[in-house]
Amino acid sequence: MLTSLGRFLRKIRIDRGEVLKDMADKLGVTASFLSAVENGKKRMPSSWNSLICSLYNLSYEQMDELTRAIAESENKIELDFTNASGTQRELAVSFARKFNDFDERQLKSFIELLRRGNDNK
Repeated sequence: MLTSLGRFLRKIRIDRGEVLKDMADKLGVTASFLSAVENGKKRMPSSWNSLICSLYNLSYEQMDELTRAIAESENKIELDFTNASGTQRELAVSFARKFNDFDERQLKSFIELLRRGNDNK
């Protein structure tokens, strides 16, 4: 079953006249692995988010759509704290511990705050 992420990736390919193998080659994976990601059988590597944005020169709207599609397909998020500051670690862990306690209004406020943060760059 094609996921929202799969639909997004397929649309990018079709809009650029590519087939599955073309995108897979650009991402450095097999066509079968990319197909499995699109169908929700494999987890999308985290490095693909920025790679896809760069390879396909996505607009801000498309980047936002990709982020939403990825979020819909994820059941678990893994963070790499290798180069994170103490403050970054504290924020991430605190948010994770309280995640289920936030109501819908608070979550939407967080999303809006994060989106505004990206616009200020």
